[in-house]
Amino acid sequence: MTTIPSRLARATRVSVSATDARHRAIQLYRDWYRSAPEIVELYGLNVSPTQIRNAIRERFEINRYVTDPRAIDVLLLKGRQEYQETMNCWKQLDHILGVLLKPQTRPQKTFLQKFYEGRDEQQALPAASGVH
Repeated sequence: MTTIPSRLARATRVSVSATDARHRAIQLYRDWYRSAPEIVELYGLNVSPTQIRNAIRERFEINRYVTDPRAIDVLLLKGRQEYQETMNCWKQLDHILGVLLKPQTRPQKTFLQKFYEGRDEQQALPAASGVH
């Protein structure tokens, strides 16, 4: 399949209501869910489409209770961007395996571990960590 950059492009828009944002989020989820077999085929992954779908669902469940409309719009924009980059094969295999299939949680540290480091990790997360 050839890469056509505008194939999946969508104009950026602001949700007019919570219902509109919800419909857009469901549509993005459906796009991701339906493309799981194609992702496996495009990147030659040794995982089943079911595992990809489970990882996609986990990503959406993380942000399930976000209520700020502006935050939802940003999440939708980033999700749509990730979808377009994935489906146009603009990602490497490591991006797919590391970002999509690995859990994005950090192990919990005890108070003493944080104290010995001399900082509170929750206050000093690196901007590009991908952890919310």
